[in-house]
Amino acid sequence: MDYYKRLGVEKGAGADEIKKAYRKLAFKYHPDKNAGDKKAEAKFKEISEAYAVLSDPEKRKQYDTFGSAGFRQRYSQEDIFRGFDINDILRQFGFGTSGFSASGFRNSMGGGAGHQGFDSIFQQNSSGFGGCGGCGQTAKGQDLTYQLSVTLEDVLNGAERQLTLRKNGKTENVSVKIPRGIEEGKKLRLQGKGGEAPMGGTPGDLYLKVQLQPHRQFERKGEDLILSKCIPYSDACLGAKVEIESLDGKKFIVNVPSGTNGDSRLRIKGQGLPSGPIGERGDLYVKIRVDVPKLLTDQQKALIESLRETGL
Repeated sequence: MDYYKRLGVEKGAGADEIKKAYRKLAFKYHPDKNAGDKKAEAKFKEISEAYAVLSDPEKRKQYDTFGSAGFRQRYSQEDIFRGFDINDILRQFGFGTSGFSASGFRNSMGGGAGHQGFDSIFQQNSSGFGGCGGCGQTAKGQDLTYQLSVTLEDVLNGAERQLTLRKNGKTENVSVKIPRGIEEGKKLRLQGKGGEAPMGGTPGDLYLKVQLQPHRQFERKGEDLILSKCIPYSDACLGAKVEIESLDGKKFIVNVPSGTNGDSRLRIKGQGLPSGPIGERGDLYVKIRVDVPKLLTDQQKALIESLRETGL
């Protein structure tokens, strides 16, 4: 799907141009103007989805970066319409909009018969546009959401995971591809792997919500990685060279300048995590910690005493 083509705008179109294009199409295909026209209903859904993505700067950035397939791996239908509000546009058409909300995209405004046709389009289950009350479609099965635990290595390289699903006393093995650069909290969709539908309807979908496992060495901050490195007090004073190993096993020699304190961070460019399946990698930051020993030998005590006498 191409959201820009759906609205009839170029990829570089500004926010006002996108809003104007949606307003024009929404007026044309609005259900109150096309009672009983299923093609118009479908078109209204499509342009509303396109506008929900392109009117949101972050969603639009993700769509432009990863394309349609990569975007749908990161955003479920529920995610696409979360925070979406078109009331301000619909009011300009003269349609009543009280109670029309993006969370679930239902119209509960009531009123005349013309509004009832509009309301029937957006009767849906928790998965977005899966069900369509009053449209003559068979009910869809329930969507399910499970947690999927991934490692930093999975985020760096991508991975494929085999899962065993149990439904109605039966087991099914499915393969799940974890794309590079996946973010915690994003959902991977397995179409038709959710709950069974009554009376032979379409099964629901299974959404796997990504949960990041803690790593024993590295901490994730967006596309960057943080690694703590402890150095002796003398190295902090005099400077030193320390060896650092990245998440994928590469070794680097980092210069610790003299006078380094415990708040210092040293950067290794391009050794963080990828920003999506084809994006560039972030950076690795080495957080320096100065080791102040609790126990000293007699010799060490004498040397430090002499340093203190010099004002150090």
